[in-house]
Amino acid sequence: MPFVLSTMVAQTVVFWILAVVMVAAAIGVVRAQNVVHAALYLVVVLAGAAAQYILLVAEFVAWVQVLIYIGAIVILFLFGIMLTRAPMKPDGPLDNNQRFAAGVVSLFLFGVLTALLIDAYGDAPQIHPKASMVLKGSPTAIASSMFRNYLVPFEVVSMLLLAALVGAVVIARRD
Repeated sequence: MPFVLSTMVAQTVVFWILAVVMVAAAIGVVRAQNVVHAALYLVVVLAGAAAQYILLVAEFVAWVQVLIYIGAIVILFLFGIMLTRAPMKPDGPLDNNQRFAAGVVSLFLFGVLTALLIDAYGDAPQIHPKASMVLKGSPTAIASSMFRNYLVPFEVVSMLLLAALVGAVVIARRD
Protein backbone atom coordinates (compact mmCIF):
# COMPACT_ATOMS: atom_id res chain seq x y z
CA MET A 1 0.00 0.00 0.00
CA PRO A 2 2.81 2.54 0.68
CA PHE A 3 4.07 2.08 -2.89
CA VAL A 4 0.63 2.89 -4.31
CA LEU A 5 0.37 5.98 -2.11
CA SER A 6 3.83 7.23 -3.13
CA THR A 7 2.96 6.63 -6.79
CA MET A 8 -0.23 8.65 -6.40
CA VAL A 9 1.70 11.49 -4.75
CA ALA A 10 4.35 11.44 -7.50
CA GLN A 11 1.68 11.48 -10.23
CA THR A 12 -0.08 14.37 -8.53
CA VAL A 13 3.16 16.34 -8.23
CA VAL A 14 4.02 15.70 -11.90
CA PHE A 15 0.48 16.67 -12.91
CA TRP A 16 0.71 20.01 -11.11
CA ILE A 17 4.16 20.77 -12.50
CA LEU A 18 2.89 20.08 -16.01
CA ALA A 19 -0.27 22.11 -15.37
CA VAL A 20 1.72 25.15 -14.19
CA VAL A 21 4.06 24.93 -17.20
CA MET A 22 1.08 24.61 -19.56
CA VAL A 23 -0.71 27.59 -18.02
CA ALA A 24 2.45 29.71 -18.22
CA ALA A 25 2.95 28.73 -21.86
CA ALA A 26 -0.73 29.42 -22.63
CA ILE A 27 -0.30 32.89 -21.19
CA GLY A 28 2.80 33.20 -23.38
CA VAL A 29 0.71 32.30 -26.44
CA VAL A 30 -1.69 35.13 -25.68
CA ARG A 31 0.88 37.70 -24.60
CA ALA A 32 3.53 37.09 -27.28
CA GLN A 33 4.13 40.08 -29.54
CA ASN A 34 5.72 37.88 -32.21
CA VAL A 35 3.49 35.39 -34.06
CA VAL A 36 6.25 32.79 -34.37
CA HIS A 37 6.94 32.99 -30.63
CA ALA A 38 3.23 32.43 -29.98
CA ALA A 39 3.34 29.30 -32.15
CA LEU A 40 6.37 28.05 -30.22
CA TYR A 41 4.59 28.63 -26.90
CA LEU A 42 1.74 26.60 -28.37
CA VAL A 43 4.21 23.74 -28.91
CA VAL A 44 4.94 23.77 -25.15
CA VAL A 45 1.22 23.66 -24.33
CA LEU A 46 0.61 20.76 -26.72
CA ALA A 47 3.65 18.87 -25.40
CA GLY A 48 2.27 19.31 -21.89
CA ALA A 49 -1.03 17.83 -23.03
CA ALA A 50 0.88 14.84 -24.41
CA ALA A 51 2.63 14.44 -21.06
CA GLN A 52 -0.77 14.52 -19.33
CA TYR A 53 -1.90 11.68 -21.60
CA ILE A 54 1.16 9.69 -20.52
CA LEU A 55 0.11 10.22 -16.90
CA LEU A 56 -3.29 8.80 -17.84
CA VAL A 57 -1.61 5.66 -19.25
CA ALA A 58 -2.68 6.55 -22.80
CA GLU A 59 0.68 6.38 -24.51
CA PHE A 60 -0.76 5.95 -27.98
CA VAL A 61 -2.88 9.08 -27.64
CA ALA A 62 0.19 10.92 -26.33
CA TRP A 63 2.22 9.99 -29.40
CA VAL A 64 -0.64 10.91 -31.68
CA GLN A 65 -0.75 14.28 -29.88
CA VAL A 66 2.96 14.73 -30.55
CA LEU A 67 2.85 13.61 -34.17
CA ILE A 68 -0.38 15.25 -35.27
CA TYR A 69 -0.61 18.42 -33.22
CA ILE A 70 3.02 19.30 -32.64
CA GLY A 71 4.36 17.71 -35.81
CA ALA A 72 1.65 18.73 -38.25
CA ILE A 73 -0.65 21.45 -36.93
CA VAL A 74 2.08 23.73 -35.57
CA ILE A 75 4.11 23.25 -38.76
CA LEU A 76 0.96 24.14 -40.70
CA PHE A 77 0.62 27.31 -38.59
CA LEU A 78 4.24 28.24 -39.20
CA PHE A 79 3.91 27.60 -42.96
CA GLY A 80 0.75 29.72 -42.98
CA ILE A 81 2.59 32.52 -41.20
CA MET A 82 5.50 32.34 -43.61
CA LEU A 83 3.42 31.96 -46.77
CA THR A 84 1.09 34.84 -46.00
CA ARG A 85 4.02 37.05 -45.05
CA ALA A 86 2.27 38.07 -41.84
CA PRO A 87 4.03 40.89 -40.02
CA MET A 88 6.22 39.54 -37.25
CA LYS A 89 5.64 42.55 -35.01
CA PRO A 90 2.36 44.45 -34.71
CA ASP A 91 2.18 47.96 -36.10
CA GLY A 92 0.43 49.47 -33.10
CA PRO A 93 -0.20 48.61 -29.48
CA LEU A 94 -2.18 45.44 -28.81
CA ASP A 95 -3.62 46.73 -25.54
CA ASN A 96 -6.99 48.34 -24.90
CA ASN A 97 -8.91 49.70 -21.94
CA GLN A 98 -10.97 46.57 -21.23
CA ARG A 99 -8.59 44.90 -18.76
CA PHE A 100 -10.92 45.34 -15.80
CA ALA A 101 -13.91 43.85 -17.62
CA ALA A 102 -11.77 40.94 -18.85
CA GLY A 103 -10.55 40.32 -15.29
CA VAL A 104 -14.08 40.30 -13.90
CA VAL A 105 -15.30 37.90 -16.59
CA SER A 106 -12.26 35.66 -16.05
CA LEU A 107 -12.83 35.47 -12.29
CA PHE A 108 -16.54 34.79 -12.82
CA LEU A 109 -15.79 32.00 -15.29
CA PHE A 110 -13.16 30.55 -12.95
CA GLY A 111 -15.70 30.52 -10.12
CA VAL A 112 -18.38 28.86 -12.22
CA LEU A 113 -16.00 26.17 -13.50
CA THR A 114 -14.64 25.53 -9.99
CA ALA A 115 -18.15 25.20 -8.56
CA LEU A 116 -19.16 22.81 -11.36
CA LEU A 117 -16.06 20.65 -10.91
CA ILE A 118 -16.43 20.50 -7.13
CA ASP A 119 -20.10 19.65 -7.49
CA ALA A 120 -19.33 16.90 -9.99
CA TYR A 121 -16.14 15.43 -8.52
CA GLY A 122 -15.83 16.81 -4.99
CA ASP A 123 -16.32 13.56 -3.08
CA ALA A 124 -14.98 11.22 -5.76
CA PRO A 125 -11.92 9.24 -4.66
CA GLN A 126 -8.83 9.28 -6.83
CA ILE A 127 -8.74 6.22 -9.03
CA HIS A 128 -6.04 4.65 -11.10
CA PRO A 129 -6.74 3.28 -14.55
CA LYS A 130 -7.99 -0.27 -14.50
CA ALA A 131 -7.08 -2.84 -17.11
CA SER A 132 -10.40 -2.29 -18.91
CA MET A 133 -9.71 1.45 -19.14
CA VAL A 134 -6.21 0.83 -20.49
CA LEU A 135 -7.67 -1.50 -23.13
CA LYS A 136 -10.06 1.24 -24.26
CA GLY A 137 -7.05 3.47 -24.89
CA SER A 138 -5.16 0.84 -26.86
CA PRO A 139 -4.31 1.54 -30.50
CA THR A 140 -6.62 -1.27 -31.64
CA ALA A 141 -9.63 0.12 -29.78
CA ILE A 142 -8.94 3.68 -30.92
CA ALA A 143 -8.49 2.67 -34.56
CA SER A 144 -11.64 0.57 -34.46
CA SER A 145 -13.65 3.43 -33.00
CA MET A 146 -12.13 6.05 -35.31
CA PHE A 147 -12.61 4.14 -38.53
CA ARG A 148 -16.04 2.72 -37.67
CA ASN A 149 -17.88 5.29 -35.57
CA TYR A 150 -16.04 8.53 -36.42
CA LEU A 151 -14.91 8.06 -40.00
CA VAL A 152 -16.87 10.99 -41.44
CA PRO A 153 -15.68 13.56 -38.85
CA PHE A 154 -12.11 12.28 -39.29
CA GLU A 155 -12.31 12.86 -43.06
CA VAL A 156 -14.00 16.25 -42.63
CA VAL A 157 -11.17 17.45 -40.37
CA SER A 158 -8.56 16.24 -42.86
CA MET A 159 -10.33 18.09 -45.68
CA LEU A 160 -10.55 21.23 -43.53
CA LEU A 161 -6.79 21.14 -42.91
CA LEU A 162 -6.13 20.61 -46.61
CA ALA A 163 -8.39 23.56 -47.47
CA ALA A 164 -6.54 25.74 -44.94
CA LEU A 165 -3.19 24.86 -46.50
CA VAL A 166 -4.45 25.50 -50.04
CA GLY A 167 -5.97 28.79 -48.85
CA ALA A 168 -2.64 29.89 -47.37
CA VAL A 169 -0.90 29.14 -50.67
CA VAL A 170 -3.53 31.03 -52.66
CA ILE A 171 -3.29 34.05 -50.35
CA ALA A 172 0.49 34.00 -50.53
CA ARG A 173 0.55 33.86 -54.34
CA ARG A 174 0.53 37.34 -55.77
CA ASP A 175 -0.53 37.36 -59.43
